[in-house]
Amino acid sequence: MTRNKNMAALKAGYLFPEVARRRRAFAEAHPDAHIISLGVGNTTEPLPKTITKGLVDGAARLGTMEGYVGYTDEGFIELRQKISEVYYKGQFSADEIFVSDGAKCDIGRLQILFGSAVSIAVQDPSYPVYVDGSIIMGVQNISFLPCTAKNNYFPDLSAIPANSLVYFCSPNNPTGAVATKEQLKALVDTARAKGCIIIFDAAYSCFIRDASLPKSIFEIEGAKECAIEVQSFSKPAGFTGVRLGWTVVPKELRYTVVSTGSTTETTGATVHSDWNRIMGTLFNGASNIAQWGGLAALSSEGQAEMKGLCDYYLGNAAIIRSTLETKGIQCIGGDNAPYVWAKFPGRDSWDVFNEILEKCQVVTTPGAGFGPAGEGYIRFSAFGHRKDVEEACKRLGCF
Repeated sequence: MTRNKNMAALKAGYLFPEVARRRRAFAEAHPDAHIISLGVGNTTEPLPKTITKGLVDGAARLGTMEGYVGYTDEGFIELRQKISEVYYKGQFSADEIFVSDGAKCDIGRLQILFGSAVSIAVQDPSYPVYVDGSIIMGVQNISFLPCTAKNNYFPDLSAIPANSLVYFCSPNNPTGAVATKEQLKALVDTARAKGCIIIFDAAYSCFIRDASLPKSIFEIEGAKECAIEVQSFSKPAGFTGVRLGWTVVPKELRYTVVSTGSTTETTGATVHSDWNRIMGTLFNGASNIAQWGGLAALSSEGQAEMKGLCDYYLGNAAIIRSTLETKGIQCIGGDNAPYVWAKFPGRDSWDVFNEILEKCQVVTTPGAGFGPAGEGYIRFSAFGHRKDVEEACKRLGCF
């Protein structure tokens, strides 16, 4: 049996396991150290009461004859309808929303739609699964679109190749930058002109507090013809371990090709029908218990609880950013996103990571792990208990 040759093309180690390995090594060498993590974006606070009750009641239903259900394929229809109502003002039918076990899982499965011959364009820096998942699929053509302070963390759209798959995350992980409506309109216009499809990762939209900033790509006219949106309950509801998300695939979305002379041609197949086939073939639906928790989260009480949970983490982010800026460190994020992206000009980001760990006993994430343009930056995560965040920031004062 031979190995998938594409695995050998991956970097030596996935970013977050490498961060964990270095933390363990430090802990073993310093057994009395109290290490605080501002690294991985993993939620820490207990599930809110209404949402917990939804999960518990859902589990209890499975123990009754009248309440038991098995496979749910694309998800409970009432959950899909509620997602459309709450997040998209009812503009999508239930069968355009596919409930899953999380945004990251869907991003990996979505790549199957397009095969190995597709060209990829990705924000740089970006969440590692976009690039690593593409490499595992055998994709050879990957274009990195730098997003740095020089371009206000929004890429040069002219660099996007025609007929490519464009990964775009807003609020961005890791930078915390949020695209404006004008910027997303330019992205949609570019995708339509070049025959591209956008995979829009909106997993952190719940943290946007500026009403002028879009939370969904579908707030932009024309997006239904060129975009797929991936979303998640992980951060707003604390479902990082429960696992529940969804993907919106509009029925208007078709495979396109830009031919010579910039003429866009569409094929007969719809992306929606192919995605429906992939989900039916490779996935048997999200946990029914998790879906009942999702329905509780989308009740009026649950929505209020989710906002409160996000506000808590944004409070942490404000403390972190204020601490860093007081030290004269340039930052973005932390206002409409749970990540603070801190600039250390001329420094190797892994060296900065090691120095903060050794001097402050605080774990962060080196920007270089998110792509070439991340070199010289550190990502600070606001996911943590308030007392730990405050203690970590006291220690950072000595850095």
